[in-house]
Amino acid sequence: MIISRTPLRISFLGGGSDLPAFYHDEAGAVIGTAIDKYIYITVNRKFDHKIRASYSVTEMVDSVGDLKHELIREAMRLVGIDGGIEITSISDIPSQGTGLGSSSSYTVGLLNALYAYKGKLVGAERLANEACRIEIDICGKPIGKQDQYLAAYGGFKYVQFFPDEHVEVMPVLCNHKLTQQIESNLLLLYTGMTRSADTILAQQSHNTRNGNNARQSLRRMVKLAETLRADLGDGKTECFGHYLHEGWMEKRSLAEGVSNPQLDRWYNTALEHGARGGKILGAGGGGFLLVDAAPEHHGAIIAALPELMPVPFQFEPQGSRIIYVEGEDH
Repeated sequence: MIISRTPLRISFLGGGSDLPAFYHDEAGAVIGTAIDKYIYITVNRKFDHKIRASYSVTEMVDSVGDLKHELIREAMRLVGIDGGIEITSISDIPSQGTGLGSSSSYTVGLLNALYAYKGKLVGAERLANEACRIEIDICGKPIGKQDQYLAAYGGFKYVQFFPDEHVEVMPVLCNHKLTQQIESNLLLLYTGMTRSADTILAQQSHNTRNGNNARQSLRRMVKLAETLRADLGDGKTECFGHYLHEGWMEKRSLAEGVSNPQLDRWYNTALEHGARGGKILGAGGGGFLLVDAAPEHHGAIIAALPELMPVPFQFEPQGSRIIYVEGEDH
C-alpha cells in the first residue's frame, strides 16, 4: 500500500495570468502558498486484475478505458498501470468548488502515489508538468497551471509562466518572522457556496483573448504580484492586505460570476469591521473568502459574518509527499 499527502493551496495575487490565453503572449506571475489542508490518496494492490476506484462514488471496472473518472483513467495510462489496483481518496476540505485547487492537488497526489506504487520517486517538476498535461491537454479543462505547481512544490512561492510553456518556481524571500506575521493576519472563511470553476475560467479565457480590458487587468495583477514579492523581500508586510484588495478589484472584472451580490456584501462587511483587504479564492463565485486583518479585528469580523465558518490554517512548506509505504513487490 502507498499513501500520498498533497497540500491544497491559497493564491494571493496574479491568478488568471497562469491561463494560456494570457501567458502565451506575455509572462504571467502568481504568488501563492500551500497550506496544511491535504488530499490523501491510497493505492493498493488488488488480488485480481480489476480496478477499484473510490471517490464520491465507487467504480469497479475491468480495464483502464472503462473508468469514468478521467483523472484516474489518464493518470493510470500515463504511469503505465493497466489493472490489479485499488485507489481511494480523502480530503480535509470539501473537494469541489472551494477555490483551494483540489482537483490539481488530487492529480498531483495521484501521480505521486502511482509512481511510488511502481517503485519510482518522481520530483516536483515532473509531477506538476504531468498533472498539467492530464488536466489541460488531455482532459481539456479550461484551467491554469498554478495549482499543480503549488501542490507539487509546496511552500510560499512566486511562480512565473512563460509563452514557451516554461514554468519557474521561486521561493518568496521572506524571513520566518514575517511569514508568521502574514499567517496570523489571515482569516479563511468558508462561504458554504460551491461552484464549478470551468464556466468562469472559460469565459475569462475568452475575455482575455478578445477583450483588451481583461488583458489590462491581468497585467496589473501580475504587476501587483511582482511588487508584493519585492516588498516582502525588503521586509515590508504592511501593504499585503491592500495588494489583496487591489487584486480582487481587478479580478472581479475578468468574467461574470467571479463575484455576486452576496459575496460582495460579505466582503464589504469584513472591510467595515477592520479588514484591510481580501479576495474570494480560486476562480471566484463561492468557496472561501480570504481576509487580511490585524488579529485584534478577527473576532469582530467573525461575529459580523455568522453565516461563514472560520477555518484555521498555516502555510505548508512541503509539497506532495509519500507518507506511507508497505510492501515492495508490485
